[in-house]
Amino acid sequence: MLSNRKIILLAAAFLVFSGSIIYFIEKKDTLYQETNNKVAEYQKKNDEITNSRRTILTETVKKVSPAIVGINVTQVVQYTDPFGSMFNDPFFKQFFGNQSYNQKVKSLGSGYVISSDGYIVTNDHVAGNASEITVTMTNGEQVSAKLVGSDQASDICLLKINKTNLPYVTFGNSDDVIIGEWVIALGNPFGLFEVNDKPTVTVGVVSSTGLNLEPIENRFYLNMIQTDAAINGGNSGGPLVNSLGEVIGMNTIIYTAGGVQGNIGLGFAIPINKIKRIITELRDHGKIERDFNIGMGIQNIDEEVAKNNNLKSIKGVIITQVVPNSPASRAGLKVGDIITKVDKYSVTNDQMVKGVFQEFRTGQTVEVMILRDNEPLSENMKLEKN
Repeated sequence: MLSNRKIILLAAAFLVFSGSIIYFIEKKDTLYQETNNKVAEYQKKNDEITNSRRTILTETVKKVSPAIVGINVTQVVQYTDPFGSMFNDPFFKQFFGNQSYNQKVKSLGSGYVISSDGYIVTNDHVAGNASEITVTMTNGEQVSAKLVGSDQASDICLLKINKTNLPYVTFGNSDDVIIGEWVIALGNPFGLFEVNDKPTVTVGVVSSTGLNLEPIENRFYLNMIQTDAAINGGNSGGPLVNSLGEVIGMNTIIYTAGGVQGNIGLGFAIPINKIKRIITELRDHGKIERDFNIGMGIQNIDEEVAKNNNLKSIKGVIITQVVPNSPASRAGLKVGDIITKVDKYSVTNDQMVKGVFQEFRTGQTVEVMILRDNEPLSENMKLEKN
């Protein structure tokens, strides 16, 4: 039989062993709980990081991107031999023929789908004179497009592809744009769209609104939206959207300085309200009807003209001719009147006047504000059909 001492030792050993088991079980439960807590904490932090990355801007990009397209165009350009001008004389042409020749030129730009049945908007300078147009979708598919209509004066072009059930953009209200609000420019700069079938995205703010720029190749840019979102070659024709994913303009031109070819933070977009009006006319008629003649001659005001007419500024234009029985004469305008404003557009020079009247249509009546003998007057001019 075991002695009392051995029994006591065995009991003590058992208690120690049991205590150790209980300790390790409790320790295991504690470690398990601590591990679960840490995993949950890491998961929470990860969710916070993930959620914080998904901002309204990223959601907007996700929403709008499927409706953006890359546009590749081919147009036929006529060139003339710079050393062959003497051969343009009819006498020499009978011996040497025509010294001009045609050449196919490829270029690219951006566009955006505006309806599920395949209407696409871009710039006139991107596709208005194209002989072949290929649209690249975000799924990598390339589709031939036809030209529905294009308007050089407004630099707006409407295309159509033979596709249905397409994602398309939502139009906003460019009259409601807020200076300083976030905007996103999407497009195909330098053809990068074709690298991965995704539009390039740049973010900035609305820098200014209502800018009237100098015309370029008979294209008139009035009431433009300025943005510092980076716009580069190939971005032309792509949408400028607000943080809600609404298109408020179309990226069209950039200003550069010092020979720099890329973006310097001065980009301009055609306001969407103007685009909506133009594309409706292009879809219905294939062109924009401006078959009126205002019936007057104008010239810019220089220092001498300003001095002779006691003008405080050289802004505006002076009327040099009024055609009898024309809209100008029936409006009561006279030679020597200084035009300072047409409707809501301030007039700075003769090119601005030409651009302003591109905004109107036959049959409309416009308000012409003038100075006559340095007295402000307002006359209404009806734009009658030629």
